Parts: sequence; structure tokens; C-alpha cells
Amino acid sequence: MTTEELDPFKISQEQLDTAAGIMKLDPAAHALLREPMQTLTVNIPVKMRDGKTRTFQGFRVHYNTARGPAKGGIRYHPQENISTVKALAAWMTWKCSLADIPLGGGKGGVICDPKSMNDEELENLSRAYVRSIGRFIGPKVDVPAPDVYTTPQIMAWMMDEYSKLEGHDEFGVITGKPVEVWGSQGRFDSTALGAMFVLREAAKLHKINMKNAKVAIQGFGNAGGFAFELVKKLGAKVVAISDSSGGVYSKAGLDYQKLSEQKKKTGELSGIKGVEKLTNEELLELDVDVLIPAALENQITGANADRLKARMVLELANGPVTPEADRILFEKKVPDYPDFLVNSGGVIVSYFEWAQNTQNWYWTEDEVNKKLEGIMVRSFNSVIDTQAKFAKQGARISPRMGAYIVAVDRVAKAMKARGWY
Repeated sequence: MTTEELDPFKISQEQLDTAAGIMKLDPAAHALLREPMQTLTVNIPVKMRDGKTRTFQGFRVHYNTARGPAKGGIRYHPQENISTVKALAAWMTWKCSLADIPLGGGKGGVICDPKSMNDEELENLSRAYVRSIGRFIGPKVDVPAPDVYTTPQIMAWMMDEYSKLEGHDEFGVITGKPVEVWGSQGRFDSTALGAMFVLREAAKLHKINMKNAKVAIQGFGNAGGFAFELVKKLGAKVVAISDSSGGVYSKAGLDYQKLSEQKKKTGELSGIKGVEKLTNEELLELDVDVLIPAALENQITGANADRLKARMVLELANGPVTPEADRILFEKKVPDYPDFLVNSGGVIVSYFEWAQNTQNWYWTEDEVNKKLEGIMVRSFNSVIDTQAKFAKQGARISPRMGAYIVAVDRVAKAMKARGWY
């Protein structure tokens, strides 16, 4: 049994430390980048449907803003905690830097169970959270977005509340909004679409023929569901997929429509007929061409990484592979493309939304997707070029370290130019 540390923020620090050692990062820059610049904790009073007032704890973290305003989602989750929020804010910093967009990293969260709350309570909580952090956010300061269990509607409420505080409409304070209040075309499936651009390029590089390639996806949420449909468009077949209740497998490939109908009818995939049942753990160890973890963090660890049979791993979830597992996959020569490259499509189109809001100039979905493709391909190539550069120097590095070196170098240079160290 592995004894590795699974604290998300400590994992993010360990990943940074490894990259800093490889790239010989200035110690002053390294120290600045190991901790968030600002962390805000708030207590939020909310009137519930029974007439009583409950107090919820919330967070907002600015990890680094050397390259622009903080950017990152807001999560509503009963197990939310500051360590996870700090880790995700760090990864958002590297994600924006790797994509080379003019934003820094941030993240937010509220400890709550949104599934037990009605729309009125969710609206009350969302507006109260914005009032609590109002001086901490803004189009030129920190631009939140949806994340776990938050929605475009929740973003619209938050934008409206911030606009009330400012005394005028401020659409650019929040991204991931409905298009009716100037959300961006193409935002909804942008995370999965960006991942498919990476998959397409990586498959070419590693000589994986996507025509009839076998793919397993852990997670059937928005990202996993969209990824299922986009994988099919590349010619591959999804042989396994799972949700929190477990997974299903079919050697001939799964039918998305049947899975969606089953999920909508019963809330889980496990009851569908004509397929084999399997656990989430078993799904990770299937003999497939591409494994896409699209669920929770810390799914591939030192305890199971050596049993993975996939030819390539594509991290659609945040933090699904631990540092110990990363080392094992690297030794096995299994390319593992990291989350802050693979799932950066969401923040890239969020950047487009913010840019459109601030200019009051809007683009079609085709324009958005074309711009997204260009950035994703450039980001992928920057990682591959960095790996090649170090290989010429006799140092073999993983895709994750290649991505970290690109991202950290850009942030460090911005801090240096600004005189921060």
C-alpha cells in the first residue's frame, strides 16, 4: 500500500519543486511561487427555506497575478477545503501561463451541499458569497467562473450581484455565463474540445491510429460526456466509462445515447443492459489505447499506476495522477499529458469571454473554436519542444515536467520584469 501524501496542495508544491530543480529556477522566484499571494476566508449568512439562517464558510485564493488578473472557478462542495482550493489556484496559474493568455491563477469554493438546496437557497448563497468577496474580485482583479456544482445560472446571479455593488453592469467580472447575458459561444464544451485537440496531436506523435482506437473514460459529467462524443468523431470507440456508482464496459464500444438515457432515468450508469459492469478501479486498469481520467483527483496513485495498461493517459480531470504515479508511468514510458495542458480549453474560452465582455465585441462559435484550436496546438507543441530541448542535453523529462517548465518560466520572467525578485 502506498504511503504517498495525497494532500492536493502539497502535491502541487512537490510538482513545482521537481520542475524548479530541473530548470534551475532562481530560489527567490521558487519561494514566491510555492505559496499563494492572497487567501481570503469568509463566513456567509444565508436565509434558508425553513426561515432559519445558516452560516457557510467560503474561500477565494489569488495564487499569482504577475501575468494578469486571477482566473479560476468557484466550487460548491460539502468536502471543500482550503488545501484543494490553493492547489487548484496554483494549477490555474500554470494553466493560464502554458496557454500564454494574460491571466494569473485563482480559485474559490464554498463548503455546502448544493444537491440539498433549492434554487432560492442557491441564489441567496451565490449572491451572499459575492457580497462577501466583492472587494477581492473584478474584471481587472480576479475573474471567477463555474466549477464543481456551479452553473451558468449561478454565474449570472453572481454577475448581477456584483453589478449591483458597482452600480452599473459589469459583465466581465464572471465568465461561464449564459449567452443571454454575454457568455461566450462555444464555452459549454470547450474543456472537452480542447482535450480532443491535444489527443489528436498526441496520437500523431505516438503513432496511435485513432480509427477504432480503444478509449476508456473515468467520469460521465460534462467533461467526460462531451469527451465521449468528441472521441467518436476522431474515429475511436469508447469501450468503458464510469460515474460515481461504477462503470460499464463493452468490447464493441458503448452507445452514448443509451448511456445518457440510463443516466437521466436512474441517475447512474450501472443498470444499463447488454454491457459488463466494472468498478472505477477496474476501468483504470483496462488494456486500452487511451485512458481519460475525467472525474476526481488522486485516482491514479503509487498503489495502482504499475497496473495501468493504457498506451497513453490524457488528464481531463484536475489532479487525477499523483507524483508517485507520475514517476511510475514515466518509468513505464507511458506518456501522461497533464491536466493543466489537457483541460485548459475551459479557461481559454473563459479568457475569450472576458475579452469579448471588456471589448463589447462578440464572436461566432466557429471563430471561438478556431481560436481555441490554435492555442491548444501551440501549447502542446511548446511542451514537446521543451522535452526535445532537454533530451538534446541528455535529460529525459515527462510531458508534465515539460509543461511545468514552460509555464513556470513565463511566470518567473514576468515577476522578474516587474521587480518582484
